[in-house]
Amino acid sequence: MAIKNIKAYKTIVFDCDGVILDSNRIKTDAFYETTLPYGKDAADVFVEYHRQHGGISRYRKFEYFFSDILRRDPSEGETDNLLAEYARLVRDGLLSCPVTEGLTELRAATPDARWLVVSGGDQGELRQVFMERNLSQLFDGGIYGAPDNKDEILARELSGGNIQSPAVFVGDSRYDYESSTRAGLDFLFISQWTEVQDWKGYFYNLDVTILKNILYLS
Repeated sequence: MAIKNIKAYKTIVFDCDGVILDSNRIKTDAFYETTLPYGKDAADVFVEYHRQHGGISRYRKFEYFFSDILRRDPSEGETDNLLAEYARLVRDGLLSCPVTEGLTELRAATPDARWLVVSGGDQGELRQVFMERNLSQLFDGGIYGAPDNKDEILARELSGGNIQSPAVFVGDSRYDYESSTRAGLDFLFISQWTEVQDWKGYFYNLDVTILKNILYLS
C-alpha cells in the first residue's frame, strides 16, 4: 500500500543494501568473485540469480548455487569456505561505501517512531558494520538479518510487539515488497541503487510509493 505521511508511522523498517548503504554492487561483485573458480558461466548465472532475488540471504543463495547451478551437493566445508570468502570480500566495502543522504534528517523528523533494520545480510556482520559506522544508535528497534529470512524476522518482531502499527517497510527489491505485504506493512520503494532491472514495470499497477532516496522523505 502507498505510504501515509512518514510522520504518521509508529515503526519504520529499513532494508540495508541499496537503501541505507550503496552496497548492492559490492555484494554482486563479491558473489561473482567467490564463484568464479567454478567457471565464468556458473558465476554469470549465479549473479543473475542474485540480482533477481535481492534481499534473500547469502546462505539461501549458496544453497541454490550448488543445488541448481552446479547440480551437486557441496563437499565437506565447501559452503563454509565460500561464505567466508564472500564475507571477506564484502566487509571492506560495507565499511567504506556511501551512506544514503537524508538518514539523520529523517531520524530527526520522526523522533517518536521506532526504527529497525531487516536485511538479507548476515546479522552479526550488519551489527558490526553499523556500530563501526556510527549508525547503530539510529535504530532503536534493533538490527536484524540472516540466517533468519525477512518473513521470519518480520513475523517475530510483530508478534513480540517490537513492530507496532502503523508500520512501513522501506526497501529496494521485489522480496522487500512481497515480505512486507505478507506481514501487513505499507511499502516504500527506493529506486536510487536498486538492482531490480524492470522495477518500473513490476510496480506499474501496484499501489506503491516510489522515491529516489530517503532524502525525499525528510
